[in-house]
Amino acid sequence: MTNQGDTIQPKKSFPIRKDNHPFMQRPHRTLFVLTIPVLFSLIAEPLTGLADTAFVSRLGSAPLAALGVGTILLSGVFWIFNFLGIGSQTETANALGSGNEQKVRQTTGLVILLSGIFGILAIILGYLLTPWLSKMMEAEGLILRDAVAYMNIRWLGAPAILLMLALFGVLRGLQDMTTPLWVALGTNTLNILLDWLLVFGAGPFPAMGVEGAATASVISQWIGAAWTMAVLFRYHKPDFHIEWKSSLRLLKIGGDLFVRTGLLTLFLLVTTRAATRAGADSGAAHQAIRQFWAFSALFLDSFAIAGQSLIGFFQGAGLKLWSRKVASFVVAWSVLTGLLLGFVMLAGENAAIFLLVPVTSVPVFLAAWRICAVFMPLNSISFATDGVHWGTGDFRYLRNAVLISTAAGILALGFFGKDGELTLAEIWITTGIWITLRSLLGVLRIWPGIGNAPLRKDTGPEPAQID
Repeated sequence: MTNQGDTIQPKKSFPIRKDNHPFMQRPHRTLFVLTIPVLFSLIAEPLTGLADTAFVSRLGSAPLAALGVGTILLSGVFWIFNFLGIGSQTETANALGSGNEQKVRQTTGLVILLSGIFGILAIILGYLLTPWLSKMMEAEGLILRDAVAYMNIRWLGAPAILLMLALFGVLRGLQDMTTPLWVALGTNTLNILLDWLLVFGAGPFPAMGVEGAATASVISQWIGAAWTMAVLFRYHKPDFHIEWKSSLRLLKIGGDLFVRTGLLTLFLLVTTRAATRAGADSGAAHQAIRQFWAFSALFLDSFAIAGQSLIGFFQGAGLKLWSRKVASFVVAWSVLTGLLLGFVMLAGENAAIFLLVPVTSVPVFLAAWRICAVFMPLNSISFATDGVHWGTGDFRYLRNAVLISTAAGILALGFFGKDGELTLAEIWITTGIWITLRSLLGVLRIWPGIGNAPLRKDTGPEPAQID
């Protein structure tokens, strides 16, 4: 690893010295140098989803509905495997901090093998379960036919998706945020171009409809996976001699993150169900707010991912005080971002109504929108502390914190709804309670460090003062 200004790229020399990390000299600049490429790489995926929707919508309502069924099911399945990216990022960042290149090679080899194994299993199980899953989503007739056809092609890209997910984690652990950015931009641009060629047909390419959209995704994903592997093979050739201890550790991380992800999904599903039960206007307004909430998460996740890499590095280097310093900066900048997002929501509510909200939903929308805006700074803390705890490998605590907050949130929904249907404002107040608990538990694990906290403050000198 070599230090090139403020960026750290995967080069043949390894590692950077732990006593001259750019964060130690220019913490704000270094954090943003790492954060901004992550943000743009995260934004690339939903933009491609919008492009897919725009192309398929011209085929009619049935293909578009089939695309919706397929994408939500595929996203749910692949979200289960996000531990490959999160776990590999923490493991690699630790290895970088400790100067252990062999561990980087072994981690890379392990996640390549696991991605291949899980990807092949996804193909087999996907083909077997796709008709049943589609029917569970109430798909029937032409929608069922197109959904099954779309997903059966998309499953072929499962190993590639998991490879990119895992190897992006390795690269980010090496604090190379630019390679994932270029791969994301390149593959998603290719996907859009192939959509144009394959959905409607052009020149020698036949019109394939919704199957063309699926084929475009699979081709671009495999090219993206090959591109990412080529970068890593060039600088850090994977070691496929796998240690069982490392494998079990990563699978244990997977188990904790699986439970955490399931609980997060459960709460979002329960609140969406409550909003839908309150009527069409409430459901439409809730969807509009959730769309912006999901968009804001991209900004907050980018700080969390950058913080995870920095903290993983300093933990591996045995510099806990610097890890705590990173945590302070990540939380502070996330809160400022949350305040800005909240202000944008309040100042831009008329624009949000114009773009996202049906006229009949406006009366129930406004109060809930403003409640969501007020809670946005607290929401930013929950994302920031997630990144901190990912960096320290404190996955079990994160699982338990989400368990507590989700249980409390569901109880609060029951309390507000004991006399009948909930209003949308009550649903977002409950969401705010859920957010507040997640934030509080995340912060207390760092300051003062409840339980067996990895970042509990040690006695000894603080790091040198930085500006």
